[in-house]
Amino acid sequence: MVLEPAAPVAPAGRRAHGTLLVLAAMLLVALNLRVSITSVGSLLTEVREGLHLSGLMAGVVTTMPTIAFAFFGAFTPVLVRRFSAPRVLVAAMTALVAGQALRVATDSAAVFVLTSALALSGIAIGNVLMPMLVKQNFPQRTGLVTGAYSVSMSIGATIGAAATVPIAHAFGSWRAGLGAWAILALVAIPLWLPAALRRSRTTRLPGATAAARVRPQVTRLGWAMAIFFGTQSLSGYAAMGWLPTLFRDAGYTPENAGVLLGVLSVVGVPMGLIMPSLAARLKNLHGLILALSSLMIVSYLGMMLAPHAGAYLWVVVLSIGQSSFPLALTVLGLRARTAEGTVALSAFAQSVGYLFAALGPLLVGYFYGLTGGWVVPMLFLTGIALLQAIVGMAIAAPRFIEDERGVA
Repeated sequence: MVLEPAAPVAPAGRRAHGTLLVLAAMLLVALNLRVSITSVGSLLTEVREGLHLSGLMAGVVTTMPTIAFAFFGAFTPVLVRRFSAPRVLVAAMTALVAGQALRVATDSAAVFVLTSALALSGIAIGNVLMPMLVKQNFPQRTGLVTGAYSVSMSIGATIGAAATVPIAHAFGSWRAGLGAWAILALVAIPLWLPAALRRSRTTRLPGATAAARVRPQVTRLGWAMAIFFGTQSLSGYAAMGWLPTLFRDAGYTPENAGVLLGVLSVVGVPMGLIMPSLAARLKNLHGLILALSSLMIVSYLGMMLAPHAGAYLWVVVLSIGQSSFPLALTVLGLRARTAEGTVALSAFAQSVGYLFAALGPLLVGYFYGLTGGWVVPMLFLTGIALLQAIVGMAIAAPRFIEDERGVA
C-alpha cells in the first residue's frame, strides 16, 4: 500500500460542491437499501398467487434478507481490499438493479428466489460499505452523516411499503409494483461511475500499516459489537413482523393496527437523525445505551400488560428505544481508526448480527403459537433488550478495533 502524492488544494467552493455530491450519492444509495425488501412484503400475497409459492417458499422469501445480509456482507472487506470502494458500490448497485428487474420477468419460483438473492447481495454490500464511506469522506461529521443516511434508509423502507401496492394497481400487475424500484437503484449508479472509473490507487489512512489486516472475530470489541447489532436488529425485525398481530389480538382493527406500525416508523425518522449526532458528541455511551434499552423493556412490558389502552404510548416508547439501530451504525465508525478497520468491523458485526436477527420473527412466532398469547413473546423480547444493555456496556467507552489483538 502506498500513499498518493499530495493533490493540489481545490478552491473552497469546488470542495464544498464535491462534498455535497458525495453526500447526495450516499443518500441515494441508502434510499435503495430497504425498498426491495418492504416492497415484497407489501405484495407477498400477490407474489405467492402469481408464482404459486408454497408456504415454505414464501417463508424463505421473507427470511432471505437477514440471511443474505449475513452471507454477502461478510465478503465485502475482501472486495474492498482488491477494488476501490466506488467500484464495489457500483457493482453492488448493478446487482440490485439486475436482481429486481429479473425477478419480475420470471414465472419460476426458484428463479424468483435466486434473482431476489442477487438483489439482496447488492444491498448487503451497500450496508457494510456505508459506514466506511462515512469514515472516508466525512470523518469530522460521522454522527450527522450517519443520521442522514439512516433516515434515508427509513424513508426508502416507508416508500417501498406505501407506494408498491398503488403502483401495482395502476399498472395491473404485481410485477410492475416490484420492478419499478429497479429504476430507483439505476439512478444511483451514474453518481458513482466517475469515481469508479478513475484510476485506482490505494490510500493509507492515519494509523494504518501496510501489512495490517483487522480481524474483529478474534476481539472482544468485535463480538460485543456483533451481538449488540444482532440484539437491536432482532427486536426491530420482530416488531415489524408481529406488532400488527399483537394489536389486532388486543382489539384493534387491521387498519388501526397498521397505523400503529406506521407510527413506529414515523417516530423513528427524527430519532434516526438525532441519535447519531448525539452519540458522536458523547465521550461515553453507557447512559445512552442503558436509556434506550430501558425504553424498549418498558414498551414490551407495557404491551404485555396493557396492549390496548396504552398502545400508542408503547409504540412511541419502542420507536425511541429502537433508535439503537442508527446508534449501532454510528458506533461502527466510532470504534475504528481507519477505513479498513471500519469496513472489517462493519462486515463482521452486520454478518453475525443479521444471522442473530433472523431468529427474532421465527422465535416470536414459535412462542406465540406455542402459548396462544403474548406474555412469553414479550418476555423473550424483554430478555433480548436486557442482553442488548449488557453487551452495550462493552462498546460504550472509547476504544478502537485496530488496538485489539485482532490485527495481523
